[in-house]
Formats: sequence, C-alpha cells, structure tokens
Amino acid sequence: MRRPYVSFYRIRSGAFCHALDFFTPSQFDHEKLDVYAVELEFIRWVAPLLSEARRNGGGEVTEVLSHVDRASLSALLNTAEGNGKRLGKSRYKFFDDARGSATECAACLDALVAKGKASESRIAEGKALLLRIVQMLSKLVGLSEEIRGVREEDNSYSPEEREK
Repeated sequence: MRRPYVSFYRIRSGAFCHALDFFTPSQFDHEKLDVYAVELEFIRWVAPLLSEARRNGGGEVTEVLSHVDRASLSALLNTAEGNGKRLGKSRYKFFDDARGSATECAACLDALVAKGKASESRIAEGKALLLRIVQMLSKLVGLSEEIRGVREEDNSYSPEEREK
C-alpha cells in the first residue's frame, strides 16, 4: 500500500505545518460563540412559524412577521459583527444591539399571541430560546463594562461636594 505524499510548510512563526492543514475547514470566531449557535437555532425554529402565520394570518400580521424576521437576523448579524471587532467599546455596542433585537423578537411573538395568530404554547419554545440569547448577550455586555470599568461605584457624596 502506497502512502500519500505528505509535505510540510514553514509558516511565519518558523513552525512547520502539515500541507493538509491548509485545506481543512476553519471556523470564524463568531461561529465559536454559544449565543451565535442559539440565535441560529431560534431562526430555524421561527421559520416554520412565520410560514404558518403568513398562510393563516393574511395581511393583518404581515408587519409583525416581517419585523420578527428582520429582528432575528439582526441579532445574529450584530453578534457576528461585534465579535469581529477588536475595540471593546464598539464590540460590545453590537452585542447590546443584538440583545435589543432579541428582545424585539420576544415582543413580536407576544404580538402574534395577542392578535390570536399563535398560542402561548406554540411560542413557548421560541421565547425560551430568546431568553437564553438575551441572558448570554447581557453577560457579554456586562463583562465588557467590568473590564472597561464603566460601572459607577457607590460613592456617597456630601452636599458640599455636589455643589462643586
């Protein structure tokens, strides 16, 4: 049995790298985030609901369906873009925007229930996913504030100091 030809390449660091390493699929940084995976899971979950509601809802829920579709995509894209940023302040602004979009999705699901186009039990799984997304994004935003020292300390000021 013949062995396949194997070659090695020197990379910038001086280390040697197997030639096949150049052809293995790699992951973007945002694909490694748990929150990104849950956002994708929510998009997969909401797609059938959107199709079902479009068929059954007519024109009266078109705006809500369009909004939940755009907001779910916005959450995903803001998470990916934020994770690609290297500056802390802009990085975590994207995570905060993603959190807002996930919250909008939850409100849209509530609106579908209020309009009688979905039941509470039908949207329960989606709301659970959104809650996980918001919690994870809140943790990311909170970590950034701790790292940057943005949180205000509990300082008691005397009335004289306030006048200064």
